[in-house]
Amino acid sequence: MIKYIEETTEFLVERGFENPEIGIILGTGLGQLINEIEIIKEISYNHIPNFPTATVEFHKGKLIYGTLEGKTVVVMQGRFHLYEGYSLQDVTYPVRIMHKLGVKTLLVSNASGAVNLNFKKGELMLIDDHINLQGGSPLAFKGVEQLGSRFTDMSAPYDLEINKKLENIAKTKNINLHKGVYASVLGPQLETRAEYRYLKTIGADAVGMSTVPEVIVANHLDLPVAAVSVLTDECDPDNLKPIDIDEIIAMAGKAEPEMIALFKELITTL
Repeated sequence: MIKYIEETTEFLVERGFENPEIGIILGTGLGQLINEIEIIKEISYNHIPNFPTATVEFHKGKLIYGTLEGKTVVVMQGRFHLYEGYSLQDVTYPVRIMHKLGVKTLLVSNASGAVNLNFKKGELMLIDDHINLQGGSPLAFKGVEQLGSRFTDMSAPYDLEINKKLENIAKTKNINLHKGVYASVLGPQLETRAEYRYLKTIGADAVGMSTVPEVIVANHLDLPVAAVSVLTDECDPDNLKPIDIDEIIAMAGKAEPEMIALFKELITTL
């Protein structure tokens, strides 16, 4: 993997991806932040050596380099998921590349379902902790100790200082930002009523199919990370309706401006 990382990084540096300060991963239906960036370079994933290719139709599949609020950023417009058939090492490979390029902070967004019924669709949740239900670890491979500590500490996976800043920004901007626990499942099928009850019982406030692998690897690399969920549906097992993916994508787009406002303001402080 070290050889692949060096090869990919060298390719990107040669094409102008120089010394980015902040890495950003945009989740499902969350692409509008790109409109706020002064783009310097962009490359499709399928043109980058050793990079996976996004296969989900609402994930664009581009790595973008530019400036946002006076800081240099590298942005994943579209992420990878286990449910696409990738390994956990594939899914988290871009995080290792962003770190190698030089990012000092990683910001992650996702769309998720509200398991905590005090949270409503269209609202945001700051991830305070997570539960890994994906059945594996992105650190479980031979030679991982060459890239960081094998037994990575996860007592505070989401950077406390960045989270505090996000909470203060939300208060200042009158944004309703919940704080809670994100459960990451394999997917791609949605949960059953019994599974939603189980998730609530074990302490999850929201559920999705991403983010946790990237956060584990960020911690493996000692890279400060924060993540915000856009809550796109309400997972009430007693009143569960058939899922409408188009509605979920539309809800993500509707709620996204508040997430963008949080991220932009945060970036000025980093």
